[in-house]
Amino acid sequence: MAEAGAGAAAGWRGFARSTIGRFVGLAFLCQFLVTGGVLLFVQQASQRTVVAADRDAVHDLRDELLRVARERGAAGLRQDIERRLPTVRSERIVLLLTNAQGRIVAGNLGAWPTTITDNTPWRTIELYRIGGEQPEPIGVSTSRLPDGGRLLAGIVTSHSLQLTRIYEEALTIAFLMSLLLTLIIAILLGRVLARQISAIADTANAVAVGAFHRRVATDGSGDAFDRLGLSINAMLERIDALVSQLRMMTDGLAHDLKSPVTRLLSVVEQASTQTRDDQALDALEKVHREAQTLQGMLSTALLISRTEAGFGSDRMCDTAIAELLEDLAEVYGPLIEDSGFTLHVAAPAGLAFPLHRELVSQAIANLIENALKYAEGGDRIALEAAMDGDALTISVSDNGPGIPADQHEAAMKRFGRLDPSRSKPGSGLGLSLVEAVARLHHGALLLGDAGPGLRATLRLRRPA
Repeated sequence: MAEAGAGAAAGWRGFARSTIGRFVGLAFLCQFLVTGGVLLFVQQASQRTVVAADRDAVHDLRDELLRVARERGAAGLRQDIERRLPTVRSERIVLLLTNAQGRIVAGNLGAWPTTITDNTPWRTIELYRIGGEQPEPIGVSTSRLPDGGRLLAGIVTSHSLQLTRIYEEALTIAFLMSLLLTLIIAILLGRVLARQISAIADTANAVAVGAFHRRVATDGSGDAFDRLGLSINAMLERIDALVSQLRMMTDGLAHDLKSPVTRLLSVVEQASTQTRDDQALDALEKVHREAQTLQGMLSTALLISRTEAGFGSDRMCDTAIAELLEDLAEVYGPLIEDSGFTLHVAAPAGLAFPLHRELVSQAIANLIENALKYAEGGDRIALEAAMDGDALTISVSDNGPGIPADQHEAAMKRFGRLDPSRSKPGSGLGLSLVEAVARLHHGALLLGDAGPGLRATLRLRRPA
């Protein structure tokens, strides 16, 4: 469970760092800002509308009472207020009339609010109405009368505040629902884009390991992905044609050269058995060695070409890795000891992985031979295997001088030699073959520092 949780967390972190993840996040953020802005505007507008309605109602009531005061005097105003307040519990209206001395003449407030001045256009304050047990939010407006008295007109706003809260709750729910819907749509859109891009990436990866027949699926819709797929397919058609021509040329050249070289070896061997001249025998021996080197180069070049073309991918099967390394250690053990090195082998018991046993064995053998050839001053070679996520890593390391990091790329070039004088035997094809075998297994060859020495790592992945 812990490993599954860690894998899921790593997957989410990878998604968050990906282009699709950033696209989903940007789409969600934009929708968040737009939806949040619209709903906030609606909330503020509705709240202002409710407050404005209460304020207008109070102002209308105040203006009407002031007109009564002008027409009928203070006595008529008192009668009108008493008529408007038959019951103080069922009405939202709040009225208060005082004379010039500040005594209450009529109304449903027990006293004039101390914090309210004369001629206040609008203010919301909590007050007790007569008969009320709790203070209530009341929007009030006040005016000074011609006889020196004061008039307060107001309205209880608790119902308006409750309506505003209902609006806020409804808008909040709508906002959260829109965010959830936006997130779902963004993720679905991201998955659609990721699926399209993954299909293109899978095709590119297959071509990278030699499957030049693979093409990107198109649907004829004419959209951007369809046009991209058509462009990539046209490019792959051209690459396939060029690689086929090059492969035919190199394979034909290698085949054509192998026959003369084989005949040359046969002639040299026959001549060696027929001559008794020591100088001639030495010369023939040198010719024989050079011919064998040339034959090995041709065989390696053919093997690289066929591996890069994907030959052998159908022969992959589950292989016991520890057994494979032990077999190699048994074969190369005497040579390693004779060269003054010790060999250390480490692989998890029971580890099995699908691979082409012969090609991987040849690749590891090339790395061991390189270590014996170039690890001058060293005395140890380590052959190790381990699982790194879903990939198998097989590394060959030594404690020799190693290769500077800026020369790693040059070391893996075909016919690349880091020995300018070329005094040591070799064709410069060893690491090229190892890299071709790694690509056949959907992996790569990595060169690193063994501290001291060189660590060459084959990173192999399971076939899709």
